[in-house]
Amino acid sequence: MTVPLWSPEDGIRRVLVVTAHPDDVDFGAAGTVAAFTAAGVDVTYCIVTNGDAGGSDRTMPRVEMAALRQDEQRAAAAVVGVSDVRFLGHPDGMVQASLGLRRDISRVIRQVRPERVITQSPERNWDAIFASHPDHLAAGEAAVCAVYPDARNPFAHPELLGEEGLEPWSVAQLWLMSPGDERPGIAVDTSATLERKVAALLSHKSQIGDPEGLRLRIGEWARAQAATAGLPQGSSAELFRVTLIP
Repeated sequence: MTVPLWSPEDGIRRVLVVTAHPDDVDFGAAGTVAAFTAAGVDVTYCIVTNGDAGGSDRTMPRVEMAALRQDEQRAAAAVVGVSDVRFLGHPDGMVQASLGLRRDISRVIRQVRPERVITQSPERNWDAIFASHPDHLAAGEAAVCAVYPDARNPFAHPELLGEEGLEPWSVAQLWLMSPGDERPGIAVDTSATLERKVAALLSHKSQIGDPEGLRLRIGEWARAQAATAGLPQGSSAELFRVTLIP
């Protein structure tokens, strides 16, 4: 299989990444984000939860875990060139694709006005169950709904326009992380940014118990993605399913 390769000359200058938890973007797309920012693309992160249900330390108060995970995500973002990180504060482990979450993501879309939104797939992947955490599925579904039709519709969530003055915004491209249906729409060559991806992941110290094992798994995954895309042996890549929205 040969998959179209992302080019920094594609004309996209603003990207919003929406994920459920701190570290989700780093597992799914940090190599891509590093490639984007190196090409001068502005990237914003929108994290649905604060990650307070993460980690294995039962003695740590959850409010402290939330604060720690936010700090870790900001540090990870800085590694790949992102300074704008926004947390919506929805309960970790209880995310639903509710109208409230759709409104909150639509708000960020109207504020940031991205040309491309990257998010998690709302479809369960039976071959990679960890990628299909219920929060991931719900965040992806809500983000897709926010992209179309909510953010572009002046009559959806009318308080965004009427009370907050946020004009509708139409996103041109939707990219879903880690397509599990063997139908990737685009590949991003991350051979030059893989180490920054790993460094971003290692910023999440509260979640990483085996740093060296993580490094090996991420490298294997990146090379497998590159092979799927038809890139030369030894390359690294991240794959996305793409929807273009008129």
